[in-house]
Amino acid sequence: MPVPDSRGHDRETAPTPLPAHQATQYNITVRLAILIVFVLLAFAANTLLCRIALGRDLIDPISFTTLRLLSGAIVLVAMSRLVAESRPAPTQAGSWASGLALFVYAIAFSLAYVSLDAGIGALILFGSVQATMIGLGLKSGERPRPVEWLGLAMAFGGLVYLVSPGITAPDPLGALLMSTAGVGWGVYSLRGRSATAPVAATAGNFVRTVPMAAVASAVALSFVRAEGTGVALALISGTLTSGLGYVLWYRALRSLTSTRAAIVQLPVPVLSALGGAVCLGEPLSARLVGASALILGGVAMAVLTRAQRTYTMSH
Repeated sequence: MPVPDSRGHDRETAPTPLPAHQATQYNITVRLAILIVFVLLAFAANTLLCRIALGRDLIDPISFTTLRLLSGAIVLVAMSRLVAESRPAPTQAGSWASGLALFVYAIAFSLAYVSLDAGIGALILFGSVQATMIGLGLKSGERPRPVEWLGLAMAFGGLVYLVSPGITAPDPLGALLMSTAGVGWGVYSLRGRSATAPVAATAGNFVRTVPMAAVASAVALSFVRAEGTGVALALISGTLTSGLGYVLWYRALRSLTSTRAAIVQLPVPVLSALGGAVCLGEPLSARLVGASALILGGVAMAVLTRAQRTYTMSH
């Protein structure tokens, strides 16, 4: 805005720079937002890669899981030797509990996508993730307000509606498996908030899943089938959208509360459903659209209320 100088002439005032601490916080926020966008795209891509491979019978689900986890472990171990980050103690470079949660998620995820469409599968997955994270919050002593209970009831009602019997209801076993995957991912995500070295921690977790996947492969040896395209999709999922994507997720989790970590995953089912419709020709049924509105709206109501409550109490 022009202001008069000492001689009465107009001159433009220079914009007032942000204080150093505000500028730093702004830069951190922008970087975190960009990081989260890449993570969400990786999560949605995982859904599409798995659904393409299994829906078109290009590979069996156990082999897909094994290749996904093994390739992720190889890439992440190599990355952990190259990336400059604080070297954690051996006990902090992943854990068997986190490795088990990751394996449960990965194998149930693959088995579920044999029979589920991308959008429905992602919706069940992340509905279960939210329920797990909020449930663990209740166990730790959090007490929701009435509006939070309303949101949770709405989300649960949407999930029940989605999986209830009917012409467009998803396969019951597939829905159960995907719910199990959601519990595994919720536990894995919450455990990752304490990771100080995300590359090393993610590598450690992936390495610990390899013997579990090997046992599963041995049990299902008679069902093994794999075409080149299916193997390639599993390797892309393991090295890029899983391995590198989960490193970014662990890095983002350091700056997120469990409530915010729940919130930022909400767009994934929508992205997956749109991707399934565009790339795979999967239908956007009225049941899916209605259930999406109930589940995402209810969860958003619950977690956003919790976030506002946390913010109010901290100020």
